[in-house]
Amino acid sequence: MSDSAPTPPAPQTLTRAQQERRTALRSLAVGAGVTCAALAGLLRTKLATGAPRLRPPGAIDEDAFLAACIKCGQCVQVCPVQAIELADLIEGLGSGAPYIAARAQACDFSCDAVQCVLACPTGALTHKIDKKEQVRIGVAELAAPDRCLARKGQGFKGPARGVDHAGKLRYPEIDRWKPKPVAAHPYDLDLCDLCVRQCPIEGAISLQPAAGLTNDKARTPVVTDKCVGCGVCEMICPAEPAAIRIAPRVTGRHPA
Repeated sequence: MSDSAPTPPAPQTLTRAQQERRTALRSLAVGAGVTCAALAGLLRTKLATGAPRLRPPGAIDEDAFLAACIKCGQCVQVCPVQAIELADLIEGLGSGAPYIAARAQACDFSCDAVQCVLACPTGALTHKIDKKEQVRIGVAELAAPDRCLARKGQGFKGPARGVDHAGKLRYPEIDRWKPKPVAAHPYDLDLCDLCVRQCPIEGAISLQPAAGLTNDKARTPVVTDKCVGCGVCEMICPAEPAAIRIAPRVTGRHPA
């Protein structure tokens, strides 16, 4: 019996056709990878330049904000009404960045707009802005006048957004600091004035007579320059979709 090691099999030589097939498959794989990377870059660009988000109070200009924010979620954790969310992966360059979906849950200034700013470690949220602008995150607009109950001269009765709405709101006449569920706070109004009644900023919005309104009781919401864009009016509006909405500010928030 021989003690010598077995002879390894001779390496197989690929035929020219096999070599060409392997090269073609490799080229296809590389090409697919480059295409996917290009499409991913395009998608990120498209998503990042889509409709602007409503950022938390004290946010600096959008481009600077996205560069400064490290997506740590500290502002989310300290918000007393859980108004701040983090964008998911389909947001492209904005993925992981905090935003406010005012229709679902507005920033009602329960904390006077300081907790999220104090929690931010990078200056993406800051109070180092002109005092008039330091917490201005957007501006309310009567986006759908034909749906506004006040303009129709109509009242409202019941919870503003129905019994299933999960939003919370600070009712100063009940508790200055502890927000209450909107669904647990019914109204009985001869003329709907919820956007004015629940606005946390005095003088930011009022109901005024307007030309073209046929009902004597009818009034139209008028937004003043005191509006900071907190989103309470959008959240509380009983019309569906909301008659009044917040237009986010993406510029004009530079630190001083």
